[in-house]
Amino acid sequence: MSAELSVFVRDSLAAGLERPRIMEALRSAGWSEPDIEAALANFADVSFPFPVPRPKPYLSTREVFLYLLMFSALYACAWNLGSLLFHFIERAFPDPAEGSYRRNFGDAVRMNISALVVFLPLFVTTFRITAKEIDADPTKSRSRPRKWLTYLTLFVASCAVAGDLVALVYNVLGGEYGIRFLLKVATVAVIAGGIFTYFLSEMRRDEK
Repeated sequence: MSAELSVFVRDSLAAGLERPRIMEALRSAGWSEPDIEAALANFADVSFPFPVPRPKPYLSTREVFLYLLMFSALYACAWNLGSLLFHFIERAFPDPAEGSYRRNFGDAVRMNISALVVFLPLFVTTFRITAKEIDADPTKSRSRPRKWLTYLTLFVASCAVAGDLVALVYNVLGGEYGIRFLLKVATVAVIAGGIFTYFLSEMRRDEK
């Protein structure tokens, strides 16, 4: 956002001009709607003789570490949980062509469970730490690492859901689907869809 625009909005509010009038003037001057809204959003709509600035997003090295740790643990948990469920689905509905794969069932399951034993407590711990810090200081919800990694997670989850739907449509159109395939599709949809829904609701709550 232009510093010139921010200064203009600040001076206009300080002069006692109403927000709708400021917006109309900026539209007439050719400023885009998102830029106008962002400039006005920098100042709280409160009754005070001077414009009151809102807290701005900030960058903290400690929070970069915490959120990287938390989201990395989340990805690891999602991947290993999905893989674990896939192994059980393949075990319950075996494919005769995969006899050698079934012999490795125990090793694969043990690896997934081991990863979950490590990464799930790590995710829960870091999640609780960040949640408590936000409860104690709501301005921390504006943390840039949190927003960047949350939107990255939304992107990854939406790609997973889209790819899941593509695979479903492709197999249905080809008539090549069964209970084993449908259970795998449902597994991806529940895990990725659940992550997407939760973090989207978090972003919407922060915006409010």
